[in-house]
Amino acid sequence: MEIKILGGGCKNCNTLEKNTKSALAKLGITDKIEKVTDISQITALGVMRTPTLMVDGKAIITGRVAKTKEITKLLG
Repeated sequence: MEIKILGGGCKNCNTLEKNTKSALAKLGITDKIEKVTDISQITALGVMRTPTLMVDGKAIITGRVAKTKEITKLLG
């Protein structure tokens, strides 16, 4: 699974990354998370709002911080 957190490194982006790591741990998934902070790379991926959680090239959460429970449901 290819997992990316897209955002400029703000508090919300960091919280989404933390919640995603917690969800992965609960599910026993050991895939690495790639953090993309370069705005040109983010827009090249078609994302206009951050933070964004992208899985296998598809934005599944965008423009908000999702809780660990929601991310666990989406990835499980």
